[in-house]
Amino acid sequence: MFDRNINPHVYRNWRHLLAFGFGSGLARKAPGTCGTLAAMPFCCALWWWLPLWAFALALLAMAMLGVLVCERVAQDLGVHDHGGIVWDEWVGYGIALLALPPDWYWPLLAFVAFRVFDIAKPWPISRIDENVHGGLGIMLDDMLAGVLACVALHALRLVAGL
Repeated sequence: MFDRNINPHVYRNWRHLLAFGFGSGLARKAPGTCGTLAAMPFCCALWWWLPLWAFALALLAMAMLGVLVCERVAQDLGVHDHGGIVWDEWVGYGIALLALPPDWYWPLLAFVAFRVFDIAKPWPISRIDENVHGGLGIMLDDMLAGVLACVALHALRLVAGL
């Protein structure tokens, strides 16, 4: 179930632990989806309890920390964007929740929309994924997937009158 080749690294170093989503990125199948599932309680708690400005500020801090941490972990592992690095999913999912009303179904819809954009990687996500490297590249494509998911959800909200 978990990637045993990475497992020891994750629990020895706080950067690895964070980059691997507190172990959620160790899943052998669909680590990005597992990472996003693990992010849901954390991001939903912030989304629910913090005012919008504080939630946005928390996401900005998470993103900035993520650029530095993911850069270092990628260097440590010798792999540009190891599939187990899922902190970018945590931030991207949080971005998908931005400014949505606090109804129970929005976190579920945000999960689906974010995963669709993250997996499909439509333009311009694919362009960023291919051309931006390092910690910024690891974070930026998922952050943009979160932005596109957020825009899609707000459009759905307007069209459906939710």
